Amino acid sequence: MKNPKTFYSLTALLRYADRIIDRYDTITIDLFDTIFIRRVHDPDMLKPAVARFISAMAKKRQIEGWPWKRVQALRDQLENEQRAQTAQHFVDHEARYPEFMSRVLHQIFQDQMSDELLAMVTDYELEIESAMIVPRSDLVTWIKKYAPTKTIIIVSDIYLPAAHLKRLVHRAGLLDHVVDVVSSADTFLAKASGKAFPLLQKKYNLSIDHWLHFGDNPFSDGLRPADFGIRSLVLKDIKEIQRKAIAKTYAKISTFRPFWRGRFLQQLMLPLESENIKRSELYIEGYNFLGFLLGFFTQHVLNKCLELEIEKVFFFSREGWTFKTFWDRTLPLMPHKELAPESHYLYVSRLALAGASCAYAGLSEEKAQIAFLPPGNRDMRDFCRVFSLRVAPFKNILDRFALSETAPISPLHSEKGYGRFIRMLANPEFQELIKTETRPLNDALQVYLESVGFFEFPKVALVDVGWMGNIQRFLYDAVKHRDDCPVFQGFLLAASRGVHYPASDQNRIEGVLYDRAWINDFAGSVMMYNRDLFEEACRAPHPSMVRYALDQNRNVRLVFRSDNDDYGSAESYQDHYFSDLRQGIFDAAARYGAASAVLGFSTDSLRAWLRYLLVSKLAFPKVREVSVIKHRHHMDDFGGRHKPPPKVTQDQKHLWDLPLWVLRMRPWLKLDFYLNKKRPQ
Repeated sequence: MKNPKTFYSLTALLRYADRIIDRYDTITIDLFDTIFIRRVHDPDMLKPAVARFISAMAKKRQIEGWPWKRVQALRDQLENEQRAQTAQHFVDHEARYPEFMSRVLHQIFQDQMSDELLAMVTDYELEIESAMIVPRSDLVTWIKKYAPTKTIIIVSDIYLPAAHLKRLVHRAGLLDHVVDVVSSADTFLAKASGKAFPLLQKKYNLSIDHWLHFGDNPFSDGLRPADFGIRSLVLKDIKEIQRKAIAKTYAKISTFRPFWRGRFLQQLMLPLESENIKRSELYIEGYNFLGFLLGFFTQHVLNKCLELEIEKVFFFSREGWTFKTFWDRTLPLMPHKELAPESHYLYVSRLALAGASCAYAGLSEEKAQIAFLPPGNRDMRDFCRVFSLRVAPFKNILDRFALSETAPISPLHSEKGYGRFIRMLANPEFQELIKTETRPLNDALQVYLESVGFFEFPKVALVDVGWMGNIQRFLYDAVKHRDDCPVFQGFLLAASRGVHYPASDQNRIEGVLYDRAWINDFAGSVMMYNRDLFEEACRAPHPSMVRYALDQNRNVRLVFRSDNDDYGSAESYQDHYFSDLRQGIFDAAARYGAASAVLGFSTDSLRAWLRYLLVSKLAFPKVREVSVIKHRHHMDDFGGRHKPPPKVTQDQKHLWDLPLWVLRMRPWLKLDFYLNKKRPQ
């Protein structure tokens, strides 16, 4: 017997292995917790995610009575039964995944069971396994270094057969550098009993005297190979033990204090090993802050779509492009992905829809007021620009109401002019003129919506950044006259409701991270501190939509704003500046999906942590954070170029508008803004 040697860091083990490597021709290495480290402290935590996936598959096939906890109980039962049967013939009480999982699925799906179904469940299990393991970069480099001259074999005691393990090893980029991958599930001969080592010796004709083995288990990877005469090294990594202890602590605390569930989820998202490289501050903010927020948003939208039986979700406005990209990267790891609605990115904007919304519904005073929300909008030219109207056709009616195209009609600029505008708005001739002018815009919009299947579903979910739901308002007004108009369920990142939204059973909106309609969400309202951040960070990499146009053959053309004017140049600069932030968001998507799938926390239980992040980052930001994530340019496609009245400008000063030196010199201002609710509406 050669006594095993223990090392308390991977660096020390590899340094020692380098010194003695010339004596050995064969190296066998344990897989889990040696080559791979797990993000979770307990590998059994991955099983409920698969149970949820199977439960969702059963529901999709209209098989009732299989909630995930019952599926998990059945899996545990049949796996244990197989281990008991194995124990009658083998020393190791091992199980084999394809066999017991096939029995699980047969019992649940019965005559609907198929090899394809087993393959789908297996694929999902391996997706979750892969998302929750990280190859140790130094060991991967070490293996690649000696692979050309040594026989390297990966050995694991686990219920997954070698064919499954090879898929995980391949994703780590190691499969081409090892002779084979061996699992106890294939032979029921494991390292734990020591039976695996004679099997390996015989199969690969190995010399015990020239054989080195290492792994993390003092018994299976230390004493057992040593008993067989193999030189064994045991890794007892102190840093890994500490990291798992932290995760275990969060797991325990989160069971009775839901506040910590969000922190636990973020713990499982942390980059490890080669993932953990130096990043820019913007990337870190995107990954840690906005990545969690968008993960929460995506999870909530998915769950609500399932609850409301919505089969189609449209991501729209330019922020919707980022939301859909995040959705596409998160969804493959979510247990309910088989039940998820179809998704589509819709090219829309306030500017493209405002005019089209008037073709049948006309123009209400409430909707007209939206044109004057930007304080830079003042006269009829601004009004017509917002609703894609020509000024010339309105000249006669303007004269009758003692108005001109340059006369102020915004209530912020002239109460008298606004009064005349409202009287003109009530005139039937004015309304008919608006409908006539905007009808071509509406016709083109409907052709576009038909081309993307918008009217093919009884209910649709509409996902946007917020804030007053004006895009959804305009879209609904544009198509509500149609018999096949679907029910609209809008999900906004946050709903400020600064203008009344005409909600009905056919047309609803909901703020997900914050909704002003909620009475007791003082903390969530801090989202209003810096709305521009969310718009700029999530903006699509294409110019704003201006309108829809039809050619002679009634083919629709999307018309975008030019990207080479002052507006386009500012957007280009902002997009370049936030590119790292956006990359951090996207990199967080799959990690959030995997962590959410494993933990199974509801968004309700994560909301306390969400509010903590919002308050700490937006209401009480560090000066450095303001410097880094504050937008450099923000362009409003509705906004005009007129100078707002001084009072309006003063009233719009908020915490994130203050100079950095003010925040440094007067830190108590943050508390003043927070407690006195000094936030935009």
